[in-house]
This record gives sequence, C-alpha cells and structure tokens, in this order.
Amino acid sequence: MDKLSLSSYFSYGLFGLPLALVALPIYVYVPQFYSERFGLSLTLIGATLLIARVFDAFIDPLIGMWIDHSKSNHGYRRFILIALPFLAFGFLALFHPPQLARNAALAWFMATLLLVYVGFSLATIAHQSWGAALTQKLNERSRLTATREGCGLVGVILAASLTGLLGLDWLSGTFIVTLLICSIVLLKMAPEPLRMPALKSSWKMMLIPFHTLRFRWLFAVLIVNGIAASIPATLFLFFAKDQLQLPHYAGLFLMLYFAAAACSMPLWVALAKRHGEARIWLLAMLLSASAFIWAYGLSAGAALPFGIICVLSGLTLGADLALPPALLAAVIAKAGHSGQREGAYFGAWSWATKMNLALAAGISLPLLQQLGYVPGVVNNSGAHALSVAYALLPCILKLTAAAILWRAPLRDI
Repeated sequence: MDKLSLSSYFSYGLFGLPLALVALPIYVYVPQFYSERFGLSLTLIGATLLIARVFDAFIDPLIGMWIDHSKSNHGYRRFILIALPFLAFGFLALFHPPQLARNAALAWFMATLLLVYVGFSLATIAHQSWGAALTQKLNERSRLTATREGCGLVGVILAASLTGLLGLDWLSGTFIVTLLICSIVLLKMAPEPLRMPALKSSWKMMLIPFHTLRFRWLFAVLIVNGIAASIPATLFLFFAKDQLQLPHYAGLFLMLYFAAAACSMPLWVALAKRHGEARIWLLAMLLSASAFIWAYGLSAGAALPFGIICVLSGLTLGADLALPPALLAAVIAKAGHSGQREGAYFGAWSWATKMNLALAAGISLPLLQQLGYVPGVVNNSGAHALSVAYALLPCILKLTAAAILWRAPLRDI
C-alpha cells in the first residue's frame, strides 16, 4: 500500500479508544466491584475470571482463523460490525447488574464476562489484523501501532478519571457514545488493505505462526512479559486501598501512569526507528523493572513515592504498547504471510494476552487469600504477601522476559 496519510493513521487508530474504555474496567475494577457489591470471595472471583478468560483465550485462534478465511469477501469491517452489540450489551450488563443473591450474582458475573469478552476479542483481533495488513514498512508500522495504542491510552485515562470522579454510570454512557462515534470513523474513513484470495480454513491453520522461529521467540517474550504486567493490573486496587491506604488516590495514580505512557510513546517510536523495535523494547523492560521494584515495601500513606513510581513505570509502558505489535507485523512480513495470515498471528497473540490475565487472576487472588490477605483487613502477613505479589514478583518476571528477548533472533528485522 502507498504511504499512509495522517488522516489514515487517525481514522484507523481512533477505534483503540473505546476498546480501552472496555479493557481497563474489566481488568482493574471488576474484582473489587463484585467483591464489595455481592460479597464474593477472592477465591470465587479469581476462579470465575480464570474460567472466563481461559474460554476467551481459546476462542481467539478460532476467531483469527475465521477472519483469515472470510476477509477476502467482506474485509475487516464486517467483523467490527458483528462485535459492536456484544461489546455494548456485555459491558452494560457486567457493570450494572440487578440485585441478586450471591450464587445468582456469580452466574451473572460469568455470563456477562463471556458476552463482553467475545465482542472484545473479535473487535481487537480484527482491528489489529487490519493494521498489520495496511503496512509493513519500519517507519509506518511503528507509527500506526503507536497511533492505535495512543488512542487507547486516552481511553484508559478517560476510564480512570471518570470512574474515580463520577462513577461507573458516567463511564458506561461515555463508552457507548465513543464506541458509536469511533466505529463510524473507522468503518467510513479508514483505508482497507488489498484483499487477498480466500485461504483454506482448518484447525491446522491456527498453528501456522508457530512454524516460524521468530514468532516462537516473540511469543515466549509476550507470555512472560504479559504475566509481569497482568499481576499488578489485577492487584492494583487492593494495593492502593489496603497497603497504601490511599483508595481515594487510585484514579489519580492510574491517570499518572497512563498519561506518562502516552507522553513517552513518540520517543519510543523515534528510538525504534533508529535502533529497531527489539533493542528499544529490551531497554524499556530493564528500565521498567528498575523503576517498579521500589513499590515493594512502601508503607501506608506513601502517595508521593508511589506517584513517582507510577510516572516512571508509565514512561516505559509506552514501549510495551507501541513496539510489540509493530515487531509482530515485521515477523509476519518476514514469514511471507502479509495480507494472508494476520488473523492467525493476532489470534495466537490475543490468546497469549488473555492467558496472561487468566493466570494472573486465577493464581494471584486465591494465593493471596491462602497467605492471609483479606480485602479491607490490614495485618502484617497479608500486607507483606500483597507487596511481594504486587511489586517483587512482576519485576522478576520482567527481567526474565528481557533475558529471553536478548537471546531472541529479532534484532535483524
């Protein structure tokens, strides 16, 4: 495809905003919301999230295969349209449940999670595949993913601020309006990649990405790095409320974190253009662990130190968001699958992301409960377990991911 215009970047990337408005509340606010609203235990919430996210993860490769098989006739727009009602109705039902008994609330939680996950998965895989098919040029692929993820960060900041200041009702209304507007912009204005002939569809096609050595290395990095990021996301509200005892600052901390990421993204893109995505992503991982390790051992009331940690670690998040998808687009191009198998690659990519979140919730929440942590109850054993799980373990995993990336054959693309 010819060089992309500024309007092409924007019309494509803007759809990342409503997707982020869905993602942040589900990944951050859901555990505490259902714990406080219906009195569900962390073990029940963790198990429910694990089951729902594992189901969600395993449908992602099927969605990717379906997209690859059908896009030659309908393009990517059809899949976005199908996803919209699942996203809208699932989100509203999840965060506006009726008054229910505990068992019924647990069933409602599971059903609405599955509904919104289906819509989110379909929309995300179609949107990311669309972007990867638009361009494989080094300069443009980083800019395109940075535009999408930058719009996503605006959505995250909006979600954090609205939830913290006005509550979930305002967030829900804002989500529906932005979903409608951004969908129209994407469907009417974004460029469509050249359509390739229909591809053979079978379950074996889902495994094609794993035939590529570079993808296997990149996939390993994604798994370890993703778990490192998912654990703090799952435990953030508990850490802010019970360890720092600053629940009223939670929204501010999130805004600092994601605003720093948004501001840093142009810098990471510029560095990647000069030195390559893999090298710069490795640098960002090392800086991230160096900044976040200081969260371990913070005591109650440490608002300023934690705010500084949020800013510093947020600056490295910009690389985590912009560079891996661009690197994946390069892997797809090197494998000769551009315009053909993006759905399979991003289906596997999305599967890994969901499994990271599933494992983070399904393991960390029940483990914390077994170690003596009870939400809302402050004691020495529970506080120490929370600090280790929230800050120390993610840094160890982040450094492990950096070591894998250092060995990966990805610096030559």
